[in-house]
Amino acid sequence: MRGRTRALSGLLAAVLSLFVGACGTWPGSGGTADDGLRILVPNTPGGGYDTTARTVARVLEETGSASDMEVFNLPGAGGTVGLQRTVDERGNGRLALQMGLGVLGAAHVQGAKVTVARTTPIARLIQEPEAVVVREDSPYRTLTDLVAGWRKNPGGVTVGGGSSLGGPDHLLPMALAGAVGIQPKKVRYAAYDGGGGDLLPALLDGRVDFATSGIGEFLDQIAAGQLRVLAVTSDRPVAALPRVPTLKAAGIDLVFDNWRGIVAPPGISSADRKRWIEVLTALHTSRQWKAELTRHGWADAFTTGGAFATYLARQDKAVAELVGHLGLD
Repeated sequence: MRGRTRALSGLLAAVLSLFVGACGTWPGSGGTADDGLRILVPNTPGGGYDTTARTVARVLEETGSASDMEVFNLPGAGGTVGLQRTVDERGNGRLALQMGLGVLGAAHVQGAKVTVARTTPIARLIQEPEAVVVREDSPYRTLTDLVAGWRKNPGGVTVGGGSSLGGPDHLLPMALAGAVGIQPKKVRYAAYDGGGGDLLPALLDGRVDFATSGIGEFLDQIAAGQLRVLAVTSDRPVAALPRVPTLKAAGIDLVFDNWRGIVAPPGISSADRKRWIEVLTALHTSRQWKAELTRHGWADAFTTGGAFATYLARQDKAVAELVGHLGLD
């Protein structure tokens, strides 16, 4: 179990669909400068995918790399509705999908008709550790307290996550349960699709006992003293939360990182694919993007083209194996 969960280190969950209106004719599109590009976010507003997509769009416009960008949400089935839409837009070089671990997992858990293998890989953008978070007034003051209470009564402790079954916020508590001797099938998981936008109120009003999600989801509430982070899931402490221990430092042999990247519909032209890579490379090298990485607690994980395609295929295989091992497929 531990070997399989540790294999997920480096995964980072979000789906991004992107149409960008550039300052000129998009290569191979036959369009004009007024034809905007769009970012399709495959879940509800307020979560990690949504935040990433809107940050990408804003920085691209601020740097002049693109203009007239639109971000829109198409939630459903853990992101697979957005994935299906992207695949159905075959040849549309002006559309891209923000995706990540959540879409990979949901596609396997829900037996979706399409998988990321049907898309055109463009770039991996960021990597983000997950966090184990409780309300400030929670009786669980440390990770040791939480694990003890969870072991004693697995069915009496509810964990909330900002992703559907198969997403990073779901796979993490399943992996964590296995690592501390709790049967994953006994975990009581409550899904709040869209991340912090829906999960945060559930955590604050006591509908869930603890939450697992990307650290960027809760930084404002942590700073305000509303939430307390018991642990982060990276292999090293996180700069944004320097006093918070890793799972490994707390004696749990588990490392788990989420990631987010961008894919396009199948069958787009080589010119469109090249242009997407050029635009996102410009994003990656900008000082504005570097500032956003720091602000959100994201780690730079930029990879494009064939290297990202290879990474994506490997992660899809690893997620499929873990989902099968946990009996979620």
